[in-house]
Amino acid sequence: MKTLPLLYCLLLTTLAVAQPRTAPQPNRPATAQTVITSPATEQLKALLKAYQQFQEQELPRRGSSRMSTPLGSFSEADHIRRGASYENLLKQVTAIDTRSLTADERITAELLRFVFQNEVEQVRYKSYLNPILVDYGFHIGFVGNASAAPATVAEYENYLDRLKDFPRYVRQHTDLMRKGLTLGIAQPAVILEGYETTYEPHIVDQPEKSQFWRPFTRMPATFPYAERNRLLAEGRRAIMDSVVAGFRAVKTFFDTEYLPKAPTKIGVSNWPNGLDYYEQRVRYFTTLPMTARQVHELGLKEVARIRTEMDSVMRKTGFKGSFAEFLAFLRTDPQFYPKTAKDLLKEAAYIAKQAEAQLPAFFGKLPRQPFGVAPVPDYLAPKYTAGRYSGSSIKSRNPGYYWVNTYDLKSRTLYTLEALTLHEAVPGHHLQSALTQELTNLPTFRQNLYVNAYGEGWALYTEWLGREMGFYKDPYSDFGRLTYEMWRACRLVVDTGIHAFGWSRDQAMKYLQDNTALSLLECRTETDRYISWPGQALSYKIGELTIKELRRKAEAELGSAFDIRDFHDQLLAQGTVTMPVLETLVDDFIRQKKSSRTPEVNSGK
Repeated sequence: MKTLPLLYCLLLTTLAVAQPRTAPQPNRPATAQTVITSPATEQLKALLKAYQQFQEQELPRRGSSRMSTPLGSFSEADHIRRGASYENLLKQVTAIDTRSLTADERITAELLRFVFQNEVEQVRYKSYLNPILVDYGFHIGFVGNASAAPATVAEYENYLDRLKDFPRYVRQHTDLMRKGLTLGIAQPAVILEGYETTYEPHIVDQPEKSQFWRPFTRMPATFPYAERNRLLAEGRRAIMDSVVAGFRAVKTFFDTEYLPKAPTKIGVSNWPNGLDYYEQRVRYFTTLPMTARQVHELGLKEVARIRTEMDSVMRKTGFKGSFAEFLAFLRTDPQFYPKTAKDLLKEAAYIAKQAEAQLPAFFGKLPRQPFGVAPVPDYLAPKYTAGRYSGSSIKSRNPGYYWVNTYDLKSRTLYTLEALTLHEAVPGHHLQSALTQELTNLPTFRQNLYVNAYGEGWALYTEWLGREMGFYKDPYSDFGRLTYEMWRACRLVVDTGIHAFGWSRDQAMKYLQDNTALSLLECRTETDRYISWPGQALSYKIGELTIKELRRKAEAELGSAFDIRDFHDQLLAQGTVTMPVLETLVDDFIRQKKSSRTPEVNSGK
């Protein structure tokens, strides 16, 4: 998975990058040629400019000059004001006559409409009053600042500003959550057991024990002695007086207010207008006009189909017992689990390197940005998924990272590691994300955009593609692949079951336990994730099914002219897009390939 879930995360972490300007060329005569654009194109350009200016005003930027709210402002009034701005932007993009736009411009207009519509609806349903997930939240996102790598005095000043701003940032979010509790827009208590691990580790008695001290241990030796000492002293004060104090306020709020008053019922349908909100989440995360009922029924069909394949692969292992007994065997036999965290990381890195070697056979264009393999940070690991991709701007000094969860090794199955690695690293999230950042022909917002159905659908598709890349030769690993596919099919059933059809937490966990070989810990953490983040889990399977269907269509229509490298390059050529846009891109690809075929010469025979 690769996502940042809520508007506050976007506002905290997105770097608004101005479009580069081309320097004038000296000693080159001016030409009289004038490019004529349509009124619709000019409207779109103006809208893009207005949207970028809006982002620059609203988004905290790590490289920006000192400002009064370095972490951004998140009062309810701020959210309502932004919602009104998005409503105005939505009216503007809807008014554009897209018929006279170029194909690329039409995609940009459609994606702007998709983004603006969602932001308007998020404010309409007051989702900003619930700024936490079971494994994420405003305070967890703030910890990402500790990974900053300042290199100049000004960058250290900006880092200090963000640390000092934390108490205000906490107050604004806890005010939102306090109101959310009164309206019933809150996370249920049952999934927040152990949530103290997200804030207590940051309450330290010395600044040097804090993760936020790390940037100060890497201060350039070229800094003047007095400047260095000043920054270190300010850093110590900021960590103790602002960061630690802020996390103490977080702890007090959760321990004395939120957890004791959190709802007992699960499912967003218990929110005000909750069923309507969930149907909107279904449309947003699938990017299709689907209903919860349609998704649920599709999930049941996929579960039945994949179960037939799993039974077949189980027989290939030579196991003689029942399916349930086979799952119990996989969950308990030591051969399927790493002995040490280092063993797990080494195996993940080896698989990732094997996958890299296969990329040129399947992709014509590969990204420049490298990625590393690292453990999920300790402050996230207990409630985190088995692995995740953590991206980085190609303009930064950092690579992307494939995070592998080394917490509770007895729940980290080796037979699913090939599928996990292909999904999170290459050719999944890292390849797609890094390539998108290199698409300099796209507007800035599209370089930063992440459409879940596309991104997660692509990563799940690459798990399946692993068969063609030479993976899953061992039947247990192939069963692991099917377990991951079944897991995503089960999500269609479980997520809709929880939020639209009254399923209990135990019912959802049992459905995962009975149909997949996920560890019992993962069944619990995954169920809690679906409860906390309605609809997002639907994006994987819907996106994957769409991509596979589009590939079948291209193969059928192009026959021997179908080239897998060209097809994949086309899928990745426009960054993340909605499923309807992706279908249009593939249809264009098919037409172009057909039109470029060399006509057969009549031999006269």
